[in-house]
Amino acid sequence: MIVIVEDELLVRAGTARYLREAGFEILEATTAEECLALLAAETSIKVVFTDVRLPGQSGLDLVRIIQARHPQVKVVVTTGHQLEAPLPAGVALLRKPYFLFEIERRIGVLLGHTRLAKPAGVAGVRSSSVS
Repeated sequence: MIVIVEDELLVRAGTARYLREAGFEILEATTAEECLALLAAETSIKVVFTDVRLPGQSGLDLVRIIQARHPQVKVVVTTGHQLEAPLPAGVALLRKPYFLFEIERRIGVLLGHTRLAKPAGVAGVRSSSVS
């Protein structure tokens, strides 16, 4: 199960739809606090995909809390801005703009999946971009 943490409705909904169609179970959150509540309630969460800029606690604050409370959960952080400090060890970065298939690839690698998304332009794969 994957949690998508994104305050922009269209970005979150598009990402969730793509990953559901790719076969992943998805939960959605708009804030770090909502994500932490989901993590406390649902033990099958394997990955959190979060934007850095969120209302309230930032995505980077969320990363630190996840690593302390839920060290088994993998994290992918996304941003279109320069990071002020390096990400903690084990946290993947996906820079905006990105293609949706890149999220599936990154999560697949973290989970050890052998079936990964095909690159954009290959028949049957949408090449939608998020910025």
